[in-house]
Amino acid sequence: MSGHSHFHSIKHKKAAEDKKRGKIFSKFAKMIAVAAKDGTDPSSNPKLRQALEQARSFNMPKENIERAIKRGSGQIEGKKLEQATYEAFGPDRIAIILECITDNKNRTLSEIKQILQRHGGKLAESGSVKWLFEKKGVIVIENKNQEENSNQKKQEELELSAIEAGAEDTKWDNDALIVYTKPDELEKVKKNLEKKGVEINSFSLDWVAKEAIKAGQKERKKIEELFEDLDESEDVQDFFSNIEE
Repeated sequence: MSGHSHFHSIKHKKAAEDKKRGKIFSKFAKMIAVAAKDGTDPSSNPKLRQALEQARSFNMPKENIERAIKRGSGQIEGKKLEQATYEAFGPDRIAIILECITDNKNRTLSEIKQILQRHGGKLAESGSVKWLFEKKGVIVIENKNQEENSNQKKQEELELSAIEAGAEDTKWDNDALIVYTKPDELEKVKKNLEKKGVEINSFSLDWVAKEAIKAGQKERKKIEELFEDLDESEDVQDFFSNIEE
């Protein structure tokens, strides 16, 4: 499996930069505001609870979180935020799903078209890309953050813990274990892992590619440039592709 959240992959590498941190907090604020539309009590709103846990794991300031909740619930004024999902083809015909949160869908659509065109990509018709992906819960566990040193035995123990916690599948990405779950079992598996003392680095509901495709060095450079541009967009919340990680 491939194609887990590019937002979660990229933000780990860039969180130390103030400018990038600001962008990450802005994306979290939108996520929280949208989730808060369904209620401000995390105990009865799992979508909000997940957004808050993710934001706090990256040390998002408390005042930013409270402001986002108030905006979403209508306690303070702000432009109406809407969710939008787009499908696209990038360089070398890679498939991409983009999840956006915006206060102006026309502006967002125009911006995405421009970004794709700059890098040899284009928007795709609805359904022409999604069939290549499956919705999955994805949990990232960095082996180096666990109590014991990184070694083969520890890797095997982590994999076993994930399976016992209810994981559907696992894979190693360098020194991180990627745990896949059914969408409605993400929170349960996460809690089971935490009960076992496993430190979770990130968790999300992602579009996971059924089959990954390889790209040559030249094409990969173009793809990486496209991903960087998409990551810079204020309205693009996250994006997923079927390129081999």
